[in-house]
Amino acid sequence: MSTTNNTFGVAFYLKKQKTTQAGKSPIYARITVNGKRIEISVKRSIEENNWNASKGMAKGSREEITKLNKYLDQFKAGIIDSYQQLLFQKKLITAELLKEKVTGADQDGFTICKLMDYHNTEQSQILEPGTMKNYFTTQKYIKEFISERFKTSDKYLSELSYKFITDFEYFLRNRKPEKGQKPLNNNGLMKHIERFCKMVNLAVRLEWLDRNPFHAYQLKFDKVEREYLTKDELARIENKKFNIVRLQVVKDLFVFSCYTGLAYIDVFNLTPANLIEKTENSIWIATNRQKTNEPVRVPLLPKALAIVEKYKGHPQALAEGKVLPTLSNQKLNSYLKEIADMCNITKPLTFHIARHTFATTVTLTNGVPIETVSKLLGHSKLTTTQIYAKVVESKLADDMAKLSEKLGV
Repeated sequence: MSTTNNTFGVAFYLKKQKTTQAGKSPIYARITVNGKRIEISVKRSIEENNWNASKGMAKGSREEITKLNKYLDQFKAGIIDSYQQLLFQKKLITAELLKEKVTGADQDGFTICKLMDYHNTEQSQILEPGTMKNYFTTQKYIKEFISERFKTSDKYLSELSYKFITDFEYFLRNRKPEKGQKPLNNNGLMKHIERFCKMVNLAVRLEWLDRNPFHAYQLKFDKVEREYLTKDELARIENKKFNIVRLQVVKDLFVFSCYTGLAYIDVFNLTPANLIEKTENSIWIATNRQKTNEPVRVPLLPKALAIVEKYKGHPQALAEGKVLPTLSNQKLNSYLKEIADMCNITKPLTFHIARHTFATTVTLTNGVPIETVSKLLGHSKLTTTQIYAKVVESKLADDMAKLSEKLGV
């Protein structure tokens, strides 16, 4: 067999020097690529008098002979298929490379654990620590699953299949939580599978995997209602005076986010260079969302501007070159729970609720078009804004009342 740039051949022969005491010799496949030979054991043996050396096959018509020849035909077809795959991949084909492809040795280093380690090492330079913490948890669950399901510490990527994924899903649904942990809900479970899918996608891009087993799998997230503060709840926080300095700072940071729509990390990163004076009485925030790198341009509303002015001379803000003093997200959310209790708010108050509040209570409820809100939030798609932003019932009632007036009803 020959191509434009390669010569290639496969022949079977007996390795007589390895003949057993029972008189059987092992059968080998000799692969020749561009004049260079290499051999592979086919894991079968036969007596020399039952072997046709010129044809490279067993001779006779007995059932076991017929089965052996059929096996050799399939083995040869596998070698030819591996050769064609290498041609398709436009690789420099050698006898050694073809042998590795046939025996699976080219996949020896490509395991699930190696993929997870590679992904997490590379992405730790890009993703936030909080996001990486989630990936490490996913990695832990996958290792647990492999150990429990297959009684081994690792699996080759080539062993990944649709069934592997569905079995992993079943494992997560039935996994007993550790002490102090809550059982995984459906969306939490799906996030782990989604992260695993991203790792497998990386393996495909790296050509560690020829096919993607997630191709036929569909993630099934439950729709979740996003929490936000009503006008009354927001006012309760705004009007509350705190004697404890840390709570007052956290309150101001939260209210600032409610009137700008900035996520925690974007408030954290805000520097005076991000404040642009458009006109004498108009100051804008000009930044990029850290999560998506989408540009964000937000005119400062009076309440947000007042908070900026309040902290202009704050020692921590000045020392760090920031617009506002900052805390870790974990501490911030811990203090927000205290604020919620003191303001009689029963909702699970987190910093991200401020962003939802901006989208609903501050903007949409007050008639700001959703297209504008989408730009203010730094979303690249309007559908993303529709997930975050709600038109509350009071707005629907106001809109219908105005419509009734216009119609003269």
